[in-house]
Amino acid sequence: MATGYAELLRTRHAARLLGGTLVGRLPNATAALAVVLFARDAGAGYPLAGSLSAVYGVCTAIGQPLLGRAVDHYGQPRVMLPASVVSALGMTLFAFVGLDPLWLAYAALAVAGFFTPPLEGGLRALWPGVLRRPDRVHAAYALDAVAQEVMFAAGPSLVTLFGAFWSPGGALLVINAVGVLGALSVVVSPPSRRWRSEPRDAHWLGALRSAGMLVVLGTFFFVGLALGGMEVSAVAYAEERGGGMISSLLLSALGAGALVGGLVYGAREWPGRPESRLRLLIGLLALGYLPLALTPGVAGMAALTGCAGVFLAPSLACAFVVVDRHAPKGTVTEAFSWIVTTFLVGAAVGSSVVGPAVQGGGPAAGFAVSGAGGVTALLVLLSTKRFLGDPVKGGAGALPAENDRNGAVEPGFRAGRQA
Repeated sequence: MATGYAELLRTRHAARLLGGTLVGRLPNATAALAVVLFARDAGAGYPLAGSLSAVYGVCTAIGQPLLGRAVDHYGQPRVMLPASVVSALGMTLFAFVGLDPLWLAYAALAVAGFFTPPLEGGLRALWPGVLRRPDRVHAAYALDAVAQEVMFAAGPSLVTLFGAFWSPGGALLVINAVGVLGALSVVVSPPSRRWRSEPRDAHWLGALRSAGMLVVLGTFFFVGLALGGMEVSAVAYAEERGGGMISSLLLSALGAGALVGGLVYGAREWPGRPESRLRLLIGLLALGYLPLALTPGVAGMAALTGCAGVFLAPSLACAFVVVDRHAPKGTVTEAFSWIVTTFLVGAAVGSSVVGPAVQGGGPAAGFAVSGAGGVTALLVLLSTKRFLGDPVKGGAGALPAENDRNGAVEPGFRAGRQA
C-alpha cells in the first residue's frame, strides 16, 4: 500500500500540487472556528459569532461553482491567485475592523468567503494530466480525500494554538497569508499554467445540465447533512456524558476511520463500473451511520464512529470518478466545485435540523437524523439508476479508457488538456 502511494507522490509535480492545495485550503478549513474565536474574543455572543461564521460559509458555497466556471474559461492562474489574494484581504479587513461597524465585518467575511479559490476542484482537474494513468488517478482521488480529512482535523488545532500563543486576530492573519502562499505554489507550477479546459458548449446551467451530475450532488447533499448533524450530536453526547474532550474523541475517531478507509480503497484497483461501486459504498456508509443512534458508552461510541467513517473517503474518491465521467465537457472544475458547495449546504442544513432533534430527544435522536441522512443518500442513488448509466459523451477530460483485468471498462479520465 505504502509503495503505491510513494510511487504516486514521486511523480513529477504530484507532491507539490497536493501539498500546495492543502496549504491553500487551510483558511477555508479553519474559518468556521477562527471566526467564532475572534468574535468571542471581541465580546460577541454566540448568536452573533455563529451568524458571522455562517455568512462566510454561505458565501463560500455560492462562490465555489462560479469561480470554478471562471477557471474552466480562463485557466487556473488567472482566477485562483487573484481570488486567493482578495479572500485573504477580506479576512484581513475583518481582523482589523473587528465588530465595529458590524455591517463592514459582515461585508468583509462575505468577500473572504465568496472569493475562496476553488483549489479542490482545480487539483482534481490536474491529476489526469499529471499522472496519465487511470489507476494512479484513482489512487490520487483517494489520497486527496484522506488528506482532506487530515487537514480538517489538524486545521482547527492550529487555529487554537495560534490564538492561545498570539491572538485570534493574529491567527486569522497568519493562516490566510499561508493560504495565499499555498495557492501561489499551485498556480505557478507547470501543470497549472499549462492546463486548459476542453471546449464547452455555451449553456447557462454549465455542469448542472448533466442528469448524472445532479444525482451525485443530491446524494452528497444528504451525506453532508448526516455529517453536519453528527458534529452537533457529538457535542450533545459529550455534555450528557460529562463533557471534557469526548466530542473531540468521537470526531477524531470518525476522521481516523475515513483515513484508514481511504488509504485501503486507493491502494488497489476495483473492477466494474464506478457508478455501481458508488451505490455499494454509499450503502455501506449509511449502514455505518445507523448504529450511532444506540449511543453506548464512550468506548463503544468511539468504536462506532470510527466504523462510521471508514467508507466516507472511499465514497468521495469514487464520486470524483463518477463526476469526471458525467460532467459535460469543459465544465470539470465547476463540476468538482459543485461537490464542495453541496457538501457545505448539506452540512449546514444538518446542523440546523439536528438541533431541535437533540433538544427534544437527546443525542440518540440527533444521531438518528444522521442515519436517516445516510439512508436518504442511498435512496437517491437507487431511485435514479437510469441517470447514472454509461455517459454518452464520457467525462470532462482526455485520457482513453482502459480495460481492467476482469474485462469491465474502467472509465478514462478526461479532466482537461495541456496547452
